[in-house]
Amino acid sequence: MDALGDRIVIVAFDGWNDAGEAASGAIEVLRESADYELVHTVDPELYFDYQYTRPSSKMDATGRRELRWPEASLWRPRAERTDGEPEFWLLTGVEPARTWQAFANEFIDVALRDDVSGFILLGAMLSDVPHTRPISIFAASSNEQARETLGLERSLYEGPVGILSVIEHFAEGAGIPSATLWASVPHYVASAAPSPKATLALLDRLEELTGVDFPRERLRTDAATWEASIDAAAADDEEMTEYIHQLERTRDTWDSPEASGDAIAQAFERYLRRRDDGPGDRKR
Repeated sequence: MDALGDRIVIVAFDGWNDAGEAASGAIEVLRESADYELVHTVDPELYFDYQYTRPSSKMDATGRRELRWPEASLWRPRAERTDGEPEFWLLTGVEPARTWQAFANEFIDVALRDDVSGFILLGAMLSDVPHTRPISIFAASSNEQARETLGLERSLYEGPVGILSVIEHFAEGAGIPSATLWASVPHYVASAAPSPKATLALLDRLEELTGVDFPRERLRTDAATWEASIDAAAADDEEMTEYIHQLERTRDTWDSPEASGDAIAQAFERYLRRRDDGPGDRKR
């Protein structure tokens, strides 16, 4: 992990970058695996459109009503490293609605202040992939050293982007290397969110990248249940069953020895370019 250092911010946001709630689900697992404390949170008045991301009300323990505003916050683990593994900070919340450059710069300034050494950004997109096969993860970096050291791809995507790409761009400009992990979520199960199989795939790839093991036994069970429920639904729909078989044949061709890493990366880029709204979906 020399390319990303030993203090790494893991980033995921609700919204456009988070098909099947896969990325935000991964952050939730990480939050549950350790005790975290707040480092920095933004002023919601600056970055959110409340007609799009509305505040919510909730009753507290005394029966008093509270208002909860959309947020984006950076968290750090309370316990110091003792085993030589990298320290993971978490940046998460709702994708902002405006002034993205100021938003990204605000967190980059905090990262520089606190000696953050790298970013790993988690995202998920709806794709033409079958739920019955392993979830594909596209791992890329804009940093040449990170690509060479960690075996990552160089994304050739051109088109609309989400806040992850903006943060990556500003981090690289500030001299902080980053990597991005994108999960491909089957588009025909968009209504079956969350997608624990995609969350599990992101965490598996994160472990491969960092060497850090995360507890995810419950997630494996949830992923198996999710897949079985879609199998059951598809079994009653002959047209859906045939469509899934077509996707399986295509995926098996990609996974064959004849399919090169470049070919798979190019296929991923074609998925991104084909989407009118870019790599992800807005949750309704």
